[in-house]
Amino acid sequence: MKNPTTAYLALGSNQGDKLQFLQKAVHAIFKRIGEVSAVSAIYETPAFGFEGNDFHNACIQIKTRFSAEETLDKLLQIEDLLGRQRTKSGVYENRVIDLDLIFFGNEIFSSEKLSIPHPRLQDRKFVLFPLKDVGEDYLHPVLKKTVKQLTEETKDTSVIKKTSKKLEKPKFKLHPFNYLAIEGNIGAGKTSLATMISQDFKAKIITERFKDNPFLPKFYKDQARYAFPLEMSFLADRYQQLLDDISQYDLFSDFMVADYDVYKSLIFAKVTLQEEEYSLYKKLFNIMYKDLAKPDLYVYLYQNTDRLLQNIKKRGRNYEQNIPADYLENINKGYLDFIKNQHHLNVKIIDISELDFVNFREDYLKVLEEINR
Repeated sequence: MKNPTTAYLALGSNQGDKLQFLQKAVHAIFKRIGEVSAVSAIYETPAFGFEGNDFHNACIQIKTRFSAEETLDKLLQIEDLLGRQRTKSGVYENRVIDLDLIFFGNEIFSSEKLSIPHPRLQDRKFVLFPLKDVGEDYLHPVLKKTVKQLTEETKDTSVIKKTSKKLEKPKFKLHPFNYLAIEGNIGAGKTSLATMISQDFKAKIITERFKDNPFLPKFYKDQARYAFPLEMSFLADRYQQLLDDISQYDLFSDFMVADYDVYKSLIFAKVTLQEEEYSLYKKLFNIMYKDLAKPDLYVYLYQNTDRLLQNIKKRGRNYEQNIPADYLENINKGYLDFIKNQHHLNVKIIDISELDFVNFREDYLKVLEEINR
């Protein structure tokens, strides 16, 4: 999961309730593209390049996980959603909303439909003045000048007026957890969600170290033979990792998010081990884990088996490609049975079978809202 990219967008409107169109655009960008981290003042400027009503212009700084081209596609969708009518005349015209991608990180990029940075931003006061509000120290990656310098040196002589109108900056406030555990079946997306939450809410992340386990590929080939050594190795590894990681943080002031919980060991062991093996395993588990910190909230991401198999195939780990569907169903049943019998954990089950929170920000926000509930 890559870190979000900081981008700058220019917004304009010269028809209807201009302030309302700008505000609706900001909310749609927040919902569909990414966090809105800064909002400029609103400036009034004359129509540029054609005879028309005066514009209201603004700029915002966002953080997004989408690429520049994906971001542009979503901006065009938002324009359509807000009622922009496009013609093929090729000339400037009145519009209820106009959304432009100005900077995208430090990328320098040009294609048939998109150029980054915007090639004419240095010649347009209606972009530079609001852009200066949200990123005056940003260095133009081509011109090697800050936005503040470009504003002072522009040759655009058009009149620009700062208005008293303000745009609201939308924000999602996550409940103030100290320790949040994200759980789920194989391929449910728990690491992706934990990573996104850690990036967006400045949480310290604890991710399970499973890739170096030598028994895992062997287990998927011969479960009966390798189940016990696999579960014992996971038991020791998870205990050591949580002991190491949690001890580094202040449970009363830090926000931690983990992509697994200690009880995962019991759930998987009950599915994979023989009765006598599980009995011994559970005794060791109870001795080792009795003093470890419990999460404020235990989130279980439920996905149906078909979606799990699709996700497993998509992420392409060779040793996972032959996991049988009934194994995943047994793991899911094990989790649900465990959850039903827990009285010491604060548990939230979220059905994400119809959601894709990695590729659709709307779905990500839905999951966050469920966590808050």
